Amino acid sequence: MNNGSSFKMHGPDQPEINEPAPAPKSLRTKMGKPEDSEKKIFHKKLKDVEISVPIVYGNIAFWLGKKANEYQSHKWTVYVRGATNEDLGVVIKRAVFQLHSSFNNPTRVVESPPFELSECGWGEFEIAITLFFHSDVCDKPLNLFHHLKLYPADESGPMSTKKPVVVESYDEIVFPEPSDAFLARVQNQPAVVVPRLPAGVALPPPVPVEDPSNRKRGDTKDHPLCQWFTNFSEADELLRLVTARQQVQAHIAKFRREITLLEGQHQQVNSVSDQ
Repeated sequence: MNNGSSFKMHGPDQPEINEPAPAPKSLRTKMGKPEDSEKKIFHKKLKDVEISVPIVYGNIAFWLGKKANEYQSHKWTVYVRGATNEDLGVVIKRAVFQLHSSFNNPTRVVESPPFELSECGWGEFEIAITLFFHSDVCDKPLNLFHHLKLYPADESGPMSTKKPVVVESYDEIVFPEPSDAFLARVQNQPAVVVPRLPAGVALPPPVPVEDPSNRKRGDTKDHPLCQWFTNFSEADELLRLVTARQQVQAHIAKFRREITLLEGQHQQVNSVSDQ
């Protein structure tokens, strides 16, 4: 990998370049409304309806240990997956990963799920990820940016070949006013969150889901790296919210007791001063 200001170098003779702090990741990305075109088959748009697709994108990096050399210290995988490891192929047609220019063929195109690629290297850099959707989903691609992370946050500590560095971001791709054909095709797909339809809007007849035994699996439920994936399930999020609420209620109760105690002390002082 060539030297540059867009990535960080590590090693005894390699200077570390200061980088700006990464921008906060959006948790809800709203795509543009579908556009009508004379070249397309007309589909009815569902007003006041949104379809969302929870995704996770990031990387997992393993240090090569004794096999590491000056140019290849880590093996890493960058990916876009369903938040609960469901098949994203029902919505995403292909993914394009733009690597650092020092890699051979830095523009990598993945035409089918799982949308990922693996490489070996020594430097950290920003990877641009472009998602293209099926024709009935959205005309415009979605651009994501992920900073490849190879080294643990505590760089002074020992590195391990068994425990990887995992950096993931959660997002929800929101498609407003979807076509009835899009909704009919994905309403039984677990990777897609289909909302309750407004009053007066009839649900289109569902498209039969293809027999999983007749097609290539696109989910990541049995992925060899799935044990390292971050769990972004709604159940875990709900548990965190409940825990936070309990902590807030405990603090409120504590403050009320302290206020009551202070009021009692204040009343005692007033009683003494009145005597």
